[in-house]
Amino acid sequence: MKKGIHPTYYENAKIICACGAVFHTGSTQKEIKIEICSQCHPFYTGKQKLVDTAGRVDKFKKRMAAKDEVSKVRKGRKVKKIARAKSKMSDEDKKPAKKKIKKDAKKIKKDVKKEDKKKQNKK
Repeated sequence: MKKGIHPTYYENAKIICACGAVFHTGSTQKEIKIEICSQCHPFYTGKQKLVDTAGRVDKFKKRMAAKDEVSKVRKGRKVKKIARAKSKMSDEDKKPAKKKIKKDAKKIKKDVKKEDKKKQNKK
């Protein structure tokens, strides 16, 4: 080895953790400060919390059920036409048209319920 090009090696270097634990090892630095060690790490101490993925699945199922309920109520082209017409109208035009939209939506809901009853009777 060439002299003067290598850093000095300390055989008894101190490693100090944030929890207060002190270890001794060989290093090119006299003192090393660390945030976490094997004495305070949750994995090694057995205090690790596992993420519950079952909750995610339940949330997804709830969202899908809600989406299915909405799709039962909002079926067909009529609802889409009403929505498009509503979005194209100005604020002044929307006021008198709201009653018509509500009536149309009620009719559509009734039609959907009738269709569902027919399907159930056929089974």
